[in-house]
Amino acid sequence: MAKKKIGIIGATGYTGSELVRILTNHPDVEISMITSESRVGELFSDVHPFLQGIADQKLVSVNHIDEYELDLVFLALPHGVSMDFVKRFKDKFFKIIDLSGDFRLSSQKVYEDWYKIDHIYAEGIEKAVFGSPELYFDKIKQANLIANPGCFPTSAILGLAPLLKANLIETDRIIVDSKTGVTGAGIKAKTVNLYSNVNDNFKAYGLKNHRHTIEIQGILDNVSGKETLIQFTPHLLPVDRGILTTIYARPTENMDEIKLIELYTAFYANAPFVRLRKQEPAIKDVRGTNYCDLYVTYDNRTNMVIIVSVIDNLIKGAAGQAVQNMNIMFGLEETKGLNLIPLNP
Repeated sequence: MAKKKIGIIGATGYTGSELVRILTNHPDVEISMITSESRVGELFSDVHPFLQGIADQKLVSVNHIDEYELDLVFLALPHGVSMDFVKRFKDKFFKIIDLSGDFRLSSQKVYEDWYKIDHIYAEGIEKAVFGSPELYFDKIKQANLIANPGCFPTSAILGLAPLLKANLIETDRIIVDSKTGVTGAGIKAKTVNLYSNVNDNFKAYGLKNHRHTIEIQGILDNVSGKETLIQFTPHLLPVDRGILTTIYARPTENMDEIKLIELYTAFYANAPFVRLRKQEPAIKDVRGTNYCDLYVTYDNRTNMVIIVSVIDNLIKGAAGQAVQNMNIMFGLEETKGLNLIPLNP
């Protein structure tokens, strides 16, 4: 089988570098073009020196895309920018996986309410498939446009989906408490991710109105068939990568550990990247991998189900999940190119 030809639009960020790192060793694809409007003509390894001698491809402008016969394009672009490119490429032959938030929500209105910018391609929202392989495998297989999930939503949705699908928890009092490393804020320098603000520090942000709240809530509404109400609070950790999410939910019927383990085991029986852990996982347990590690337990004293969910925000929370979606769209083994072993310590 001929290798699939891949384009990566946006090379300078963490997501772009992780896509290249993963796809370089993928047996069934080749990276045909990588774009950067600000660094045209430079080598990819000039932007990301750790890939010198590994990925020395010359960066080109997206305006030359018609010179390449691409099968699929990854958009590693900021929110509000991707929609321009999806609209521009809507009649092209290649499939698109968008790693921004521009097509993850249920409607143009919901997007504009939460992102506070106009959405110029509502048709794309209607056509896009939310790229959570554990929930929407069959839809992803047939899709031409994938909205790759956000990092926080990935950890929360995978933690809650089995309980909501089985109608085993109250839907109006779910608490999602998440902590992330600084790479979640992107590669550009900002006050929030300055060393002096992050080092030896720990803080909450985006209380009540973080835009990932509505992404989590929207997908869980779909999973449960009911309206959910999520109290989501993210926190910034003084680490480079990883997300740890702790979820609290009240059961609607008698609960015990055995019932929980059986439920999650059955729900994720065919999910190669979800690992049910026997003890509370840490972010180093998934570092550099496409795994989502889940630990689920029940507190009889408080009558609460507690789920701990950990991912690498740059892999399962972004580039790795995008490659997983690509594999499904091409009819490849879901795990191709993603058999990565955690880096611990």
